Amino acid sequence: MHYPRRLLIATRNRPKALEMATILGDLGVEIVTLDEVLPSAPEVEENGSSYEENALLKARAAADGAGLVAIADDAGLEIDALGGEPGVRSRRFLGEDTPFPQKMKRILQLLENTPDEARTCRFRCAVAIALPHNGAFICHGICEGRVAHEMRGEYGFGYDPIFYLPELGLHMAELPPHEKHRISHRGMALACAKEHLRRIFADANTDDGIGH
Repeated sequence: MHYPRRLLIATRNRPKALEMATILGDLGVEIVTLDEVLPSAPEVEENGSSYEENALLKARAAADGAGLVAIADDAGLEIDALGGEPGVRSRRFLGEDTPFPQKMKRILQLLENTPDEARTCRFRCAVAIALPHNGAFICHGICEGRVAHEMRGEYGFGYDPIFYLPELGLHMAELPPHEKHRISHRGMALACAKEHLRRIFADANTDDGIGH
């Protein structure tokens, strides 16, 4: 079936919405946000046990609420020295209302005596595309790095200032957007999602199953 050539980004996180809209901007469809289309819709409770579940919860609620193809993501920082924490709880670490600088400061305190070789971590992202009333696709992205010893950089958002990329010698927050999108977990997952979206908006008949 045909869908309106509008793509709903299912997040109220403005920096994330802008990042996603920038990466998806060459699809040739109108990109809209929750604030534009569903301004009074309640926040979706991210109570899934995985990034995939949380992303799909958000995308499904938006797609069914607006009757549009919707896309959402869930991502987290997994720190090996902390047993993979904060992981799927990354946004809720120390409480959802706790500013990210405070979250990062606490992580740096927890790793204060941890040597560089043991500070390995990764950003992991799942992106879900939900079609109105049925059908979904899931994409993944991973970016490996280390927890830095300090916050650095003015770009990005979330935990980017403490995420160190050894191969570049830079923190994620030091990368201009076009460079970040090329290597980041979200950039990788959205590159996969774009292939699904091109088919969704181009094809008369779409796959009703879940693709990976």
